Amino acid sequence: MMSRRLGAALIAGALLSLPAASDAAWIVFDPRNYSENLLSAARALEQIQNQVTSLQNEAQMLMNQARQLASLPTSVLGEIQGSFSEIQGLLRQADRIAYDAEAIEDAFRQYRDLGSDLSDQQLIAGARQRWQTSVSAFQHALTVGAGVVNELPATQAETSTLVDASQGAVGVLQATQAGNQLLAVQTKQLADLTALLAAQGRAQALEQARQAAAEQQAAEQRRRFLAEGVGYQPSAVSMFHE
Repeated sequence: MMSRRLGAALIAGALLSLPAASDAAWIVFDPRNYSENLLSAARALEQIQNQVTSLQNEAQMLMNQARQLASLPTSVLGEIQGSFSEIQGLLRQADRIAYDAEAIEDAFRQYRDLGSDLSDQQLIAGARQRWQTSVSAFQHALTVGAGVVNELPATQAETSTLVDASQGAVGVLQATQAGNQLLAVQTKQLADLTALLAAQGRAQALEQARQAAAEQQAAEQRRRFLAEGVGYQPSAVSMFHE
């Protein structure tokens, strides 16, 4: 019993010997300071959000620029060049009088030089040669026309492909490239038409030249017929034998 009282007295003395708590040890809540800190944190968060939005916009702008600079995956230039080569090959097949200024000048001498220095056999041979030249020219014009007509399905397919590519373009570059290739297709069509008109014009010019030479040759042969020998003398002709 005595020991318990002694222990309690010692504990009480220890508690009394502890220093008293100062005012600074107490936690004080300042609403004004808290509001300011909260406002500062909100402003910092807003700035971060603005920076994130700006970065997102820049990324979207770069993606849009990449789309604008994307190249068109479709190209028909190889087919167009092949068509040009084919039509040029058909034009080079023109025989006798080709598409050459010097060759035409030399060949057309047979259409002009039909004077008295040529024999009857030479006149006949020249007329036959001019006729064959006209026939060959018309055949050549038909061949070129057939080549142009055969190119129409390919031209239609190329145009359809480029129109679809233009409508599905993701940027300015793709749309521009599709438009340029469409212009190339139209240029090819104009070239085909030019080749056809050239072949037809060549055939018509040679035929007109042949007709003019034939008239000149006929005049020369008539002159020779009237100038040689005795003119026509009427005589009695018996139609039936008795």
